[in-house]
Amino acid sequence: MQELRHGRHSVSALRVHLVFVTKYRRGVLDAAALDWLAEHFARVCERMEARLIASDSEDDHVHLLIEYPPKHSISVLVNALKGTSSRLLRQARPDLARRYWKDGLWSPSYFAASAGGAPLSVLKQYVESQRRGSSPP
Repeated sequence: MQELRHGRHSVSALRVHLVFVTKYRRGVLDAAALDWLAEHFARVCERMEARLIASDSEDDHVHLLIEYPPKHSISVLVNALKGTSSRLLRQARPDLARRYWKDGLWSPSYFAASAGGAPLSVLKQYVESQRRGSSPP
């Protein structure tokens, strides 16, 4: 059974897998920068009432698994994570700033996929069964 988030007017189980890529896939991030980013992403999530479930990275991209409240859109979450991390990492690690491409760490694009829950085929069958009054398998 998956964990549910209970809000004042909602119950949700929203999880997203995000991938951020450095500009032009430059290998900017070393081990210390990746550790710093993981801690920073966890702090940003906490401020947004979200939770960083998992994080893993390489020198040119990061993977995040985040559980978030329904009051935030994925684009708002991404903007908070990418915008602050680029600026604050540059301040914390001036030695990395010269590897940034035109003062930007991240590519403007990102990958997002819903994570967890039932497979789409099971959900589709459940939704389609509602009018008929039958229960899912």
